[in-house]
Amino acid sequence: MQTAHGPDNMPQRGWPRPPAATPAAWLDRPPAGARITVAGLVLVRQRPGTAKGVIFVTLEDETGTVNVVIWAKTYEKYRRAVIAGRLLRVTGRIQREHSVLHVIAEHVEDISPLLDRLLEPGFTPDIARAGDQP
Repeated sequence: MQTAHGPDNMPQRGWPRPPAATPAAWLDRPPAGARITVAGLVLVRQRPGTAKGVIFVTLEDETGTVNVVIWAKTYEKYRRAVIAGRLLRVTGRIQREHSVLHVIAEHVEDISPLLDRLLEPGFTPDIARAGDQP
C-alpha cells in the first residue's frame, strides 16, 4: 500500500513505517511506543556485566546515531546478527525517558552484505538517501 506524501516527500503520517528505515535524525517524530525500523553501521556493542544479559548497540546512519537495547531473549534469537553484523537493520519500539531515546529491538537483521556492493566495479550509489524513503 502506498502512503500519501506531503510537499517535502515525507509520509503524511510523520515517519517511514517498517520495513522502511527511519533516519536517526527523524527519531523525534514517532511517539513513544511506536514500531519503527532503523538501520546503520555498528559503532559500539556493549554487554555490561551488571546489565543481566542486555546488549546495547549504537548504530550510525548518514543523519546521526541511534541507541538500540537488545534484551536477552531477543539476543538469543538473533545472536549471529548481533555479534557479527557490521550493518544492521533493527525493528522495534521507541522508548523515551526524559531526553534519552532508545529502540527496544524486536527483530535484528544483518545486512552487512550490502556493504560489499561498494567494492563492485562500476558501483554507483543510489541517489535516494535514508530520509528520502517512503
